[in-house]
Amino acid sequence: MFRFLSREPIHDPLAKPPAQVEEVKTTTCYMCACRCGIRVHLRDGEVRYIDGNPAHPLNQGVICAKGASGIMKQRSPARVMQPLLRKPGSERGAGDFEPISWERALGMLTERLRRIRASDPKKFALFTGRDQMQALTGLFARQFGTPNYAAHGGFCSVNMAAGMIYTVGGSFWEFGGPDLERAKLFVMIGTAEDHHSNPMKMALGKFKRRGGRFISINPVRTGYSAIADEWIPIRPGTDGALLMALLHELIAADLIDHAFLKRFTNAPQLVVLDEGEREGLFAFDPDPACGPPGDGRHPHNKLIWDKADGVVKAAYPAGVASGCDPALEGYFTLADGTRVAPAFQLLRDRVASCTPEWAQGITGIEAKRIRGLAQELGDNALKQAFELPIPWTDAWGTVHETTQARPVAFHAMRGLAAHSNGFQTVRALAVLMSLLGTIDAPGGFRHKAPYPRHIVPNYRAFNSPDMIQPDMPLNAAPLGFPANPEELAIHADGSPIRIDHAFSWKYPLSAHGLMHNVIANAVKGDPYRIDTLLLFMANMAWNSSMSPMSAREMLNRRDDKGEYLIPFLVVCDAFQSETVAFADLVLPDTTYLERHDVMSMLDRPISEFDGPVDSVRIPVVPPAGECRPFQEVLIELASRLRLPAFTAADGTPKFAGYQDFIVNYQSQPGIGFLMGWRGRDGTEHLKGAPNPNQWEAYAQNNCVFQYHLPESMQYMRNWNRDYLDFAKDKGWRQKSDPVQLALYSDTLQSFRLAAQGKTSGRQPPDELRERIGTYFDPLPFWYPPLEDEVTDQQIYPLNAITQRPMAMYHSWDSQNAWLRQIHSHNYLHVNPATAAAAGVADGGWCWVESQWGSVRCMLRYSEAVEPGTVWTWNAIGKADGAWQLTAGSDEVRKGFLLNHLIAQELPAAAAGGPSAIGNSDPITGQAAWYDVRVRIRAADLVEPEETFPLTRGRASLAGGDVKVPRVLAYFAGRAK
Repeated sequence: MFRFLSREPIHDPLAKPPAQVEEVKTTTCYMCACRCGIRVHLRDGEVRYIDGNPAHPLNQGVICAKGASGIMKQRSPARVMQPLLRKPGSERGAGDFEPISWERALGMLTERLRRIRASDPKKFALFTGRDQMQALTGLFARQFGTPNYAAHGGFCSVNMAAGMIYTVGGSFWEFGGPDLERAKLFVMIGTAEDHHSNPMKMALGKFKRRGGRFISINPVRTGYSAIADEWIPIRPGTDGALLMALLHELIAADLIDHAFLKRFTNAPQLVVLDEGEREGLFAFDPDPACGPPGDGRHPHNKLIWDKADGVVKAAYPAGVASGCDPALEGYFTLADGTRVAPAFQLLRDRVASCTPEWAQGITGIEAKRIRGLAQELGDNALKQAFELPIPWTDAWGTVHETTQARPVAFHAMRGLAAHSNGFQTVRALAVLMSLLGTIDAPGGFRHKAPYPRHIVPNYRAFNSPDMIQPDMPLNAAPLGFPANPEELAIHADGSPIRIDHAFSWKYPLSAHGLMHNVIANAVKGDPYRIDTLLLFMANMAWNSSMSPMSAREMLNRRDDKGEYLIPFLVVCDAFQSETVAFADLVLPDTTYLERHDVMSMLDRPISEFDGPVDSVRIPVVPPAGECRPFQEVLIELASRLRLPAFTAADGTPKFAGYQDFIVNYQSQPGIGFLMGWRGRDGTEHLKGAPNPNQWEAYAQNNCVFQYHLPESMQYMRNWNRDYLDFAKDKGWRQKSDPVQLALYSDTLQSFRLAAQGKTSGRQPPDELRERIGTYFDPLPFWYPPLEDEVTDQQIYPLNAITQRPMAMYHSWDSQNAWLRQIHSHNYLHVNPATAAAAGVADGGWCWVESQWGSVRCMLRYSEAVEPGTVWTWNAIGKADGAWQLTAGSDEVRKGFLLNHLIAQELPAAAAGGPSAIGNSDPITGQAAWYDVRVRIRAADLVEPEETFPLTRGRASLAGGDVKVPRVLAYFAGRAK
């Protein structure tokens, strides 16, 4: 035993160390969403060290501070260790629980859910904060019969996903990304310092060493932006104006890929200009032999104007036939007198007024620099282009002897997405990349399997209220991609089917669901009351709500009879988050080192550009206490409830547990959750019969499976015949039609026509007609964030935004003992000129005020922020009593959330109607986290030097303690 101030040596270097069992196990990290491969070093069965796995294709041995700190997640004193039941008579939020057995917890939950399912299944709502097992949770909800299911994407980045998928068939993040290996110019827009973390850092390092030029466009210069060759500061929420001006310049200077636009996009397809029910839709051949009119789901039977012959021709296949030259510009008249124009002509008209001078006044970027950026983009894409000796065959049978590279790559994330104008901004970026011909081209934006999807993806969300029946599964998944108003999840009177109003007239294209609306709508009974809300790892009582104090009040709100307006709240979490204290029933989840898990092609895989990749987690240590993986709990509940997909005809379980489910469940014959080592003997890949030893095969192969596509399938996958056929055969696509890029969206136009009363189908409520008619424009455009309409910008002149720090990922990392040493609290970062004008000293306490709320915090000067913006890291500030933090900890007393300044709803003036509406994008419902306007002022010297608002809570939960040694030291390989 080490003795303080003793003269004895710490250890005898010649002594034989005690016998120890050392081993290394591989699994997949979960300290952020990158899902890197890791090696976990154990000594006598305990985790001692975590490093990156050099044999893993994603991170190739690289690991970040978060990943290395996973050991402290295991040893967190905030672990929830056994099921907990709120004590009768205690208030939600007090954290007053009694430990109960799993049998009692599951029995109680089964009885409650069985009653709901037998009467009105939609009164059960399941929302998951982490959505890396969406294929399972979505299946559970569908089998239960409730449409009220979603993951966290609606308040994260649904604008990015939907905006790009509805335009190019794929998106940034795990759907696709920048090909920095072959790019010469890289432009990163609105990307925080942790997005795609290790793979991005590795790629950027190689890119810069090869001499690539890196431009960052962001209000803040941190993280990746700090190593950019040029930082272009921009005002938050104005990226769309910049992109529209860049489109203006590229088109005016003719710096566009004409051949690409004619062959691979809907740019030459003719749009009807005459008023009526076809206005703004694509023209079609009325001959019955040509089929029905083309729409978002059926892109056939559209027309082009052939300049070579001076006549109208079918876009499929004649529009790409040899000798045909589709017109991109001009105005034409069909034989029946209908006036038409190519979609590209309408785009040219749209951007004609979007000059750099116009954008300068909005973005704060000089017009000269905007012109220069457009020139750089065009020069690099077109004049620095090159060809690779990779032949491929397009969907129409034309053999291309080489593959054209367009060495301009972009990357964008929540800085574009998390605004109420984010969908159209993302659309503008996707259109810009398309004009340059960069989509799935070497050096540009590259898809990752199973993308690209069809435009619109052939995944229809549940939309029939008649199918919500007792003890019956839904006839479609709760989530999907609507192609027209007929696919909305609404009742005959136009009211929403779902509790979150997703896929309703309020938010028609909400592909991921709208988790941030659930609590408020459930409390208001809009559109109905629910009975039970189950949240998995969703901190809705704190950093996941736009107005945390309101969310906490609503979770505690009661009716006239004294009953909670949300009658029963179940929270499954591994840690004592702020939300756990509000639960009626707490289910203790495992950590990622204690469970089996999959990163599946049916869900959110980790594919690379050259082919599909999926991976697994395999336990490296047994579960602590009485923790159970949420996946196992769902399988058990599904069996107890006798959901058809999980039980045999006689009512017995089909699956022995989660592992068995993963191996044996098939979404279609031969297609399961994992694509590696299929077939009875494990010799088949991508498709094949279940393999009973599949988990073992993954364990023996670093927990990852990678398939390399032949080079002829690795590019131009929207139109690559071999790839399209291959993807259909492997179950990634429902058909092998080419995916023509949608510069012009007839899907959006179909909603606009309904709002204008020009179609005979479903009609929106009158109060939403103007809103839909305005924002569902088939061409991208910029409009100010909705909050600007109800904000006096003279009083609140500053934009306020948050970012995740590189070393942390949401609130689950900011309680990590090692990571807390990097960031134990946060500051408001402000340009020195801005702070000095407000009279706030560097390091001083200040007030940050919006029209919705106030926060007191510490301020730091930073030249790395544009003068009209203030920013901070998110999720570091904590509520008192949560996460087992010591009373008076920095996170509680000094840390803060900007969430307190953000409104959940906006008043009528911003809603486009007579009533208030969510502070969200009107197309997708994406939460507008970055739209809030604020002012700052110095705190009075007599004020306490602590954050405001400051909650008062209890220090611990019953059943949550973890015995953690106070000292864990190593000397010369020996534990002392």
